[in-house]
Amino acid sequence: MTPTPYTTAAPNPVIAITCGDPAGIGPEVACLAWSEPAAHAGARLRIIAHPAHLAEVVASRRAMPPMRIEPIDAGDTRPSSPDTLLVVEPAGSADETIPVGVISAAGGRAAARAVEAAFAATRAGQAAAIVTGPLHKEALHAAGYEVPGHTELLARACGLPDHAASMMLWLPADGSRPGIGVVHATLHESLRTAVGRLSSPLIESAGIRLDTLLRAIVGRRPRIAVAALNPHGGEGGLFGTEESTLVAPAVASLAARGVDVTGPLPADTLFLRASQGEFDGVVALYHDQGHIPIKLLGMHRAVNITLGLPLVRTSVAHGTGFDIVGRGRADPSSMRAAIEAARRLVLAGWPESAHQPQG
Repeated sequence: MTPTPYTTAAPNPVIAITCGDPAGIGPEVACLAWSEPAAHAGARLRIIAHPAHLAEVVASRRAMPPMRIEPIDAGDTRPSSPDTLLVVEPAGSADETIPVGVISAAGGRAAARAVEAAFAATRAGQAAAIVTGPLHKEALHAAGYEVPGHTELLARACGLPDHAASMMLWLPADGSRPGIGVVHATLHESLRTAVGRLSSPLIESAGIRLDTLLRAIVGRRPRIAVAALNPHGGEGGLFGTEESTLVAPAVASLAARGVDVTGPLPADTLFLRASQGEFDGVVALYHDQGHIPIKLLGMHRAVNITLGLPLVRTSVAHGTGFDIVGRGRADPSSMRAAIEAARRLVLAGWPESAHQPQG
């Protein structure tokens, strides 16, 4: 049974932003994105963090804009603006020392508690979406959180198994380049395991998830391509038969379910074609097949969108950047795109708008 979504679509939705690990660039990209007027158009933003930690970031890290910090309750409904950070304080001590630029249990604990507070606000109807900054998995484990990352932490909070949640990479349009969405049939596992586990149902499921989410983002029936597994699409069986035995049957099933789908297509040219506007989304068959081209096309603009949860959660697609903390090099593009993607999904009624394609 699908869990009931915690939120519903509303004008100017409240979006809860967490900074990830405070020892990294998460607080910087959150503050930089907040300082842009466009981030507040059609949304009311809040940052989940200790006000004292954010005050130190604004005051001491290079290239931070001047901003006032105002602590508020989670249920506060006021609009947000670029010059004043509206900060909701999570549980835990604000006096705990978090060393900057290094892995620590304190940093992992702060990141997890902010996510827990954001989830609580969403469950209570005080926020319509969660946008997360980058955390460090080793720091998370050092803090006693035995989860791989944000996705599983939120899945468990929703009462779901870890495997219930998956991800889509979304690269927003940029100038002449259209937006591209990618969902993977297999993801965080060895290549040997991924190829051995690949099946027509896995590919079909990935295609349905991609079609459903892209409809909410682009507002129309998306054009989807499914990548081939082998070089040159298998060359008629010379380089492998998975295209005919696994991929083609999944493509046929997707088409029968109303998805505008093409494939299998050779992966070495597929993303070029998508980047030129031929397709809105790609089903990748394993991790690097989807991640490498998206990160080459625009790593700092990409957004991670979680699927399978009864809430909207988007995230930056980059890491904690411990090596560039405070140097004025943090790029807020991915955070800005994650906020916009969350806003669009809420206004589209996600996840309630999730449906089986009807053509």
